[in-house]
Amino acid sequence: MGEFDQRQPVVGAPDAQIVKEISAPLYDAKGWLKFLGVLSIVYGALMVLSIWGITICWLPIWMGLVLLKAGKSVEAAYRSGDKTQLLTSLGKIKTYFTIAGIAAIVAVAISIIAAIFAGGAMLVALRHGFHPGAMGM
Repeated sequence: MGEFDQRQPVVGAPDAQIVKEISAPLYDAKGWLKFLGVLSIVYGALMVLSIWGITICWLPIWMGLVLLKAGKSVEAAYRSGDKTQLLTSLGKIKTYFTIAGIAAIVAVAISIIAAIFAGGAMLVALRHGFHPGAMGM
């Protein structure tokens, strides 16, 4: 709370002061938002180099763009006291976490399905006489 006391009050409408106070924590993190946005875009661009990556490279690029836009909007909200910019920034952050959450659910589901198929394949192989030790494993 002490870090907010050091800030200069916003001259203008009372709403501008409230917007500035509410956006202050995100404004302080805007550099990290932009950094992670750029890092995510670079990661997505590098994913194109693999066969699997080509299919999903759009996801980190999209997430990176969302973070960059959130960082720019929160900066504009803090500097101008514009409530619309603050709401835009919060909406972008909501979008980012929604995408990340859905991606996590899909990744867990794929992992579970892969584990089930791998376990089933191992059972079938063992049933037909395959033993890992027979191949030098």
